[in-house]
Amino acid sequence: MVKEIYPFIYYSNGALTVEGIKLEELAKEFGTPLYVYSRKALEYWFSEFDEAFSEVPHITCFAVKSCSNVHVLKVLKELGAGADTVSAGEIFRALNAGIDPKKIVFAGVGKRPDEIEYALESKILMFNVESEQELYTINEVAGKLGKVAPIAFRVNPEVDPKTHPYISTGLKESKFGVTLDEAISLYLKAKELKWVNPVGIHFHIGSQITDLSVFKEATVKVASLVKELHSLGIEVELFDAGGGLGINYNPEEPPIPAKELSAQIVPVVKELGCKLILEPGRRISGNAGILLTRIIYKKERDNKLFYIVDAGMNDLARPSLYGAYHHIVPVTQNGSPTKRADVVGPICETGDILAKERELPQLKEGELLAVLSAGAYGFTMASNYNSRPRPAEVLIDNGRAKLIRQRETLADLIAREL
Repeated sequence: MVKEIYPFIYYSNGALTVEGIKLEELAKEFGTPLYVYSRKALEYWFSEFDEAFSEVPHITCFAVKSCSNVHVLKVLKELGAGADTVSAGEIFRALNAGIDPKKIVFAGVGKRPDEIEYALESKILMFNVESEQELYTINEVAGKLGKVAPIAFRVNPEVDPKTHPYISTGLKESKFGVTLDEAISLYLKAKELKWVNPVGIHFHIGSQITDLSVFKEATVKVASLVKELHSLGIEVELFDAGGGLGINYNPEEPPIPAKELSAQIVPVVKELGCKLILEPGRRISGNAGILLTRIIYKKERDNKLFYIVDAGMNDLARPSLYGAYHHIVPVTQNGSPTKRADVVGPICETGDILAKERELPQLKEGELLAVLSAGAYGFTMASNYNSRPRPAEVLIDNGRAKLIRQRETLADLIAREL
């Protein structure tokens, strides 16, 4: 008997599997905590998104920040993905995965001169510029190298994405981008500079957005600006609409089809005649990965039940950082009655909670839990807090489990310390 949770992640006769491989077997082979990704799920979610925009010329640039393992990036590269990057390190990862530099965009409010130089030498598609000061720095670095830098300005369309304030990025109070009011002036200044070429425009209003009307509102506002730029002789050719389409962290809720997002954006961009750039991250990798963890202790007091597991906020920061919800299920269904419990980690912080007051079957020490939707902003945000080694990563690829990142050792913790 098969019960699907997400594509390619399902129960088979009571055992949780990824592409038919039992997670219990993975825990035996690789230990816990363990990040597990499904190649087929990555391919499924990338195709579902990319094909939704087939009506217009476009590049789907995967947000490397969401899941940066080079083996994951290689899977996406084979599907034609580009890369949305925010550091020289992410550009390095994308290039090492074989991603075409002409499909790489570079955003971020704090690009250092050495990072700008690296991006120019790598011949990336475009810099998404976030301030006037950055514009002049890029022009200066490009001049020293004798290379013209293709740029876009990241414009804040003043649209409220109705998401968590920490991942809302398109409002005036955000540190990101420039305002609509100053954009024209900045483009005119850029046009006069020798070593930059304003070829695009960019906006990104936030992450984990489920109200799609805000995408249309932002697209229309930025498209109006593009028309004005065209009238001034500034030939914006690339329209970067960012990312942000949300996923269903609760598998009992249906995901928003990517076609519904394209319906908000494509008609507007078609009219402009620009090439569209998109920057999905979570949408592609989020539900293609899980965090596997083992119950160390079961603790009960004053009618309160805690499952203390070996994965903590150092392995998956989102629940502690954002109060984010991750669905958690037992790796083996045991048919026992459910009981409310907190799933907590071993970190010396009260906030080290993966799930609070969650209905779970009654479990024993040593049993395994799967934290779902952990393929985005999971390992990439992991740390060595409390001097805990970071977990291993495994990719299920064509019926076999492939170790794509070794578990850190205690020696690794001090290997860089002189």
